[in-house]
Order: sequence, then C-alpha cells, then structure tokens
Amino acid sequence: MVFKKSGYLCNRKCKWYLDRAARYRSAKPSTAVRVRQVPPNEEPAYGSVFCLEVPGLPFFNFQFSIFNSQLIVSYLCTMTSKAVIRSMRLRTLPLSTAGIVLGIMLACAEHQVAWYVILLTILTTVSLQILSNMSNELGDWLSGVDGQGREGPKYGIEGGGLTEDEMRSCIRIMVLVCCIFGLGMIRASFGTIFRIESEILVVLGAAAIWAAMHYTLGNKPYGYRGLGDIFVFIFFGIVPVTGGFFVCAQALELTTLIPGAAIGLFSVGVLNVNNMRDMKSDAGTRVTVPLKLGEHRAKIYHTVLITGGWVLMILYTILFTRGWQSYLYIITLPLYVKHLSGIWKHSGRDLDPMLPMLVISTFIFALLAGTGYILQ
Repeated sequence: MVFKKSGYLCNRKCKWYLDRAARYRSAKPSTAVRVRQVPPNEEPAYGSVFCLEVPGLPFFNFQFSIFNSQLIVSYLCTMTSKAVIRSMRLRTLPLSTAGIVLGIMLACAEHQVAWYVILLTILTTVSLQILSNMSNELGDWLSGVDGQGREGPKYGIEGGGLTEDEMRSCIRIMVLVCCIFGLGMIRASFGTIFRIESEILVVLGAAAIWAAMHYTLGNKPYGYRGLGDIFVFIFFGIVPVTGGFFVCAQALELTTLIPGAAIGLFSVGVLNVNNMRDMKSDAGTRVTVPLKLGEHRAKIYHTVLITGGWVLMILYTILFTRGWQSYLYIITLPLYVKHLSGIWKHSGRDLDPMLPMLVISTFIFALLAGTGYILQ
C-alpha cells in the first residue's frame, strides 16, 4: 500500500477501510491502494477531504473527510459527472417523454389523475430512456461500431471519460432505478402490485427494460439485425401513449392506439435519421434499414414515416375529438416540412442537426395535441 500523509490518516477506522479494500485485491498483492488528498498539495487540516483509490476496482473508490477526529466515509464513483451526463444523451429525452406526455394528457382530458402518478410515470419513462442510451453506448463500443469512422458525437466511453466497467455499473444502477420508479408508479396508480392490471404492467415493464438494454447489447442485439424500427415503434409509440393512458386512467382505451402509432412513426423516423447518418460506419458491423434500402430509398421511407404519423393523428382527431382546439398540433407542420427538406438536401454528418429538430418537433407536437384534447 502507498500512504500519503500517513501520519495524519493512520487511525483505526482508516486502516480498517484500507485493509478491507486490500482484501479485494489479494489476488494481486503488487497492486497498491492509494490515498490522495483532494485538492492535492495542501497541508491536511480540519475537514480535509481525501480519496481512497483501488486500481482496477473503480466502484470501490470513495471520499472521506475528517471532522472532530472522526472519519466520515461517503461512497463516491470516480467517474466524471460530465462523462456520465454525456452518456445519458439528454437530448433524446424529449422524444422518450413525447409519447408518455400525450398518453397522460389524453387521460387527464377524461379522468382526474393524481399528480404523483403523473410524476412517477414520467420518471419511469426517463429512467428507461437513460438505461437504453447507456446500454446502446456500451453495446456499440464493444461491437466496434463506435470507432474512428463514426459520424455522430462522442459520448462517455469513446470520449475517454468512462471505462467499460464503469458503464456496466451505471447500467446496473439504472436498472435498479427503473424498477424502483416503475413499481412505485404501479403502486401509486392501482394501490397494489398484486392486481391483474398491476401484474400486466410489471411484465410490460420487464419487457421494456429488456428492450432498452438489448438494442445493441447482449449476444444477439436486435438493433444489429434491422429490428430496431419495430421495437422503437412499440416502445416509443404504442406503449407510452396507450400504456400511459392505462396507468393514469386505470382503463384501457383502444382508440389511443392511433395516436400511439403516430408518435411511434415519428420515433422510428428519429432512428432512421440516426442510421442514415451512420451508414458508412455501420456498414459491415450491423444491419439497419437504411443499409438494406440504400440512401435514396431510406429517404423515401423516412418521408412515408413522417407523412404516416400526420395522417394517423389527423384521422384520430376527426373521428374521436371535437372542437378546433384539438387541431392545435398543426402549428408544428412547418417544422416537419423543414425537417423533410433537410433530409433530402443533406447526407452523412450533415444530417445530425435533423435529429434534434425531429425530436423537439415531436415533443411539441405531442404537447400541443394533448393540450388541445384537454381544452376541447
């Protein structure tokens, strides 16, 4: 072991933690457990903060400080917060919440919904999206897709801020967070997790966690076999809209499948733009719809997705709503027109701005649609 300022640190509690850490590394006696002061090069004083580091075991690292001669220990992951936030890909969150927001607002238009049910439903959705983003990053990194030829932005692992083990630990934590929020959502809505409706939602939640993790991760990731579009349509469209309505209203309304399908088509469009942008780096490492169709036909496919989403939403509005307020979402039409124009004008890396444009447009679309249904 290597001790810095050991005369100040060597008390019984500190030795106990150091010995405990050393036992984890007993198979490699040459590995040192280090103690460093934060910030460095300062004389230890009352309240000084130190970091105990175990090489090769990053999630055992923690910080401690000394107050009143007591060693106060707090768990600390050595991952940088910026790298973790990059891996969360926060710019994708509006898309993941678009469907659930629309489902919640459809329920609020017809039923009284408790605020805590709404909050837990949104937190569950956001947690699943972050889990999906982190799992996708690790899967792409392990498969070699995120290499030098990648057109998109660099995240935690590729940017050097996170290791593979740290990302795996993040994924485990997010699975736990998803379970906590998901079960809390079911308990808040139905009062118990032992009703048949609750058990159905538990199964659906387990399927959502599996789908979030196995897009690019696992032995046979479905995202590498050209099946991503189907799963995105289901878990970004049908499930959040119809499922969100079911959780908030405690009733199943099959007509919500139509707006769910509309949001699902827009969400598949986001995936399609991403895959069109990455066609060069994806070639030879995975199978995507744009690689199967070719760039020109992939753009035709994209136009069909966006147009289909609009047709379904207008159809739902005509058949099942009343009043001009229900058509508020038409305000977003120019955004979609501009998006499609950009898709046909650009290729490769130049398509990247089209991603956030479609994400934000879909979120505003869902928000205005839900607002209109409540006001009608």
